[in-house]
Amino acid sequence: MIIKLDNSDRAVAQQIFAVFQRSYKIEAELIGTLDFPPLTRSAQDIQHSKTAFYGFTEQQNLGAVIEIVIEDKHLEIHSLTVDPKYFRRGIADRLINYILAEIEFTEAIVETAEVNIPAINLYNKHGFTEFKKWTPSHGIPKVAMVLEPASNTILHK
Repeated sequence: MIIKLDNSDRAVAQQIFAVFQRSYKIEAELIGTLDFPPLTRSAQDIQHSKTAFYGFTEQQNLGAVIEIVIEDKHLEIHSLTVDPKYFRRGIADRLINYILAEIEFTEAIVETAEVNIPAINLYNKHGFTEFKKWTPSHGIPKVAMVLEPASNTILHK
């Protein structure tokens, strides 16, 4: 089941944090870095965040989280994490489908590490296309991808 999460609740923020930590440790290994900025985010940071969090739950366990910002119909996916215990079950697909179907937007943007081929393939599958590459100050090359609703209509009806 996919639900909106109340990250201002300390216990919920702690659950989100736990999923982030387990998932981002795997991503850091994939990228080949020990210094991965998402791993420095605290439960308190999550609790005070103004972004929206949606989670996949199963038997009252939080298995995956998507974090978004929607402003003036501009959707930004800030994070999409799946607890390693829930890998290979199509949960990331389900979260993306849910957000793209439930949120009205004129364009959606997501960023990921350039070497995170599984994430790039996942977003390509949902109609996202690359529009920018750069290396931020932390040194991990990134790619930005965009989706416009017209290219999304057939995939998510």
